[in-house]
Amino acid sequence: MHQTRKGKQWYFGMKAHVGVDSKSKLIHAVVATPANVADARVLPDLLHGDETRVWGDQAYRGQGRVLEECAPRAQDFTCQRYRYKDRVDEVERAKNRTKAKVRSKVEHVFAVMKLKFGFVKVRYRGIAKNGNRLFAICALVNLFVVRKKLLAMTAA
Repeated sequence: MHQTRKGKQWYFGMKAHVGVDSKSKLIHAVVATPANVADARVLPDLLHGDETRVWGDQAYRGQGRVLEECAPRAQDFTCQRYRYKDRVDEVERAKNRTKAKVRSKVEHVFAVMKLKFGFVKVRYRGIAKNGNRLFAICALVNLFVVRKKLLAMTAA
């Protein structure tokens, strides 16, 4: 694991990169990396190839070639830069706002991960043990998300 700086604050640990289906809110891909790895480097590992749309924040901006290679039918719906120097592009800002509404559904997975299962801080030394814990928690999150459907199937 590594350290990285965000603003003037230093962090040590790992990042959890998660690929989530926006309709069913199920996790389909998980990658655990050290904290200093950029989000855009793991994008090919998060795509399964059958996507029709890819939603992401500005960290995944400019990854058009990677999207064409890994998911050829996918449209790029990542948020784009709307501030440049002293100018604010209100049209691009409005587009990012509508994209963020879809992305917020995906963030529900992280809320379940942190609040229900307590995955807030790393517990072990090393990326392997913490990654193993992350994969197990992601499986539990998927079960938690579909629990009502599963209970309805057993009751019927």
